[in-house]
Amino acid sequence: MPADERFAVRRDRARTSVPRPLTASPAPSGVSLPDGLALRGRLATGSRRPETPRGAGRGGTGPRTGRGGGPRRTYERARRAWDRPLTAYYVILGSSLLITVLGLVMVYSASMIKALDISKPATYFFGKQFLAAVIGGALMLLAARMPVKLHRALAYPILMVTVFLMVLVQVPGIGMSVNGNQNWLYLGGPFQLQPSEFGKLALILWGADLLARKQDKRLLTQWKHMLVPLVPVAFMLLGLIMLGGDMGTAIILTAILFGLLWLAGAPTRLFAGVLGFAAVIAFLLIRTSPNRMSRLACMGVSEPDPEGGCWQAAHGIYALASGGWFGSGLGASVEKWGQLPEPHTDFIFAITGEELGLAGTLSVLALFAALGYAGIRVAGRTEDPFVRFAAGGVTTWITAQAVINIGAVLGLLPIAGVPLPLFSYGGSALLPTMFAVGLMIAFAREDPAAKAALAMRKPGVRWKTMRRRVKKRPSGER
Repeated sequence: MPADERFAVRRDRARTSVPRPLTASPAPSGVSLPDGLALRGRLATGSRRPETPRGAGRGGTGPRTGRGGGPRRTYERARRAWDRPLTAYYVILGSSLLITVLGLVMVYSASMIKALDISKPATYFFGKQFLAAVIGGALMLLAARMPVKLHRALAYPILMVTVFLMVLVQVPGIGMSVNGNQNWLYLGGPFQLQPSEFGKLALILWGADLLARKQDKRLLTQWKHMLVPLVPVAFMLLGLIMLGGDMGTAIILTAILFGLLWLAGAPTRLFAGVLGFAAVIAFLLIRTSPNRMSRLACMGVSEPDPEGGCWQAAHGIYALASGGWFGSGLGASVEKWGQLPEPHTDFIFAITGEELGLAGTLSVLALFAALGYAGIRVAGRTEDPFVRFAAGGVTTWITAQAVINIGAVLGLLPIAGVPLPLFSYGGSALLPTMFAVGLMIAFAREDPAAKAALAMRKPGVRWKTMRRRVKKRPSGER
């Protein structure tokens, strides 16, 4: 065979021996291809898996719009943090301690000139307030650790002792008069006691226990059981307070009474009737007293009278106005140098505005708002009627007194002569208030979810839950 023919035959054989590439033709129905052939078929056709948009693989449905999720996600995180079991516990504890510490600082700053003016050391008032804060801290810790049953058992003894002390105030030779009010007892040395301040705590504990027992018996649906004996006992305390001329404390006690009636579910007609009766009595008491009428006339003034009237109200506004945004500096107040009367008690908020400015006053308001809101949360989430009434009464007491004091400094309310809770100078006001804060802490701890969270935070419980339990061998080895 010629060479050309042999070459053509070899070429044809080589062409017929080369395998054909796989195609993407579908397999017949009912016939399954081997894995290798199926994979080779997909590779041959060049088919690829569709690409997933970035950000849609893990919890998202589309491209990301920004980091952190925006304001909505921040709001959800804050709401979840606020709904935690121990939030109210920490808010009450933290806000009350911050108010007390800041109050000690401002008492020292506002009272040093007053102390020097009466020939005392500059730390005279601060030392007494610090001692009261230490005793009050011990009372707060004691109240926070006491069970609810013990608080209820102490309601009647506290009320009886308070009434006895308030009666002693009116006995000549025993009671003392300060700034025209006969409501003090002399304890010896530089120490005095104002029993009417403890009357607020006594009314809350006794009234909460009374209303809780009546609610358990389903008697609060009747007017006579809702009013008697709560309202007569409250009026007895008010009468003893008004014998001494302390209108400001009487207003706070009336606010506590209305708060208890509101929490007990008093009908609108009953609530309005008691409120109207109290308003008529208050009007008569103010109308018949020139001192109270002058305080009422000082609302909203910006300058003192030529005869010296409204001096305190006007200089309180001057102190706040001169503070600006961030104040003149701690200790740099001008009004405390004899211009503003009572700079460390009733008008300490004005000195705070002058030295710390608007930022300082808003911080104080924020702390009181947090304390009040946490108290409302404790009262609203409990199933125990005593805890609900007592927590609501304490919250009403602290918030109402703060509003009345700050409103008087701002010129929006008459000057009632009540201190700013936990902030102003005065051991008689600080001690029962800190005990009441301890009540709130105890109530926050009594929540079942808070109990479980606190139990898990104990070192012994955590060690027992996380420790690996291994069966002990007979030889003593593990």
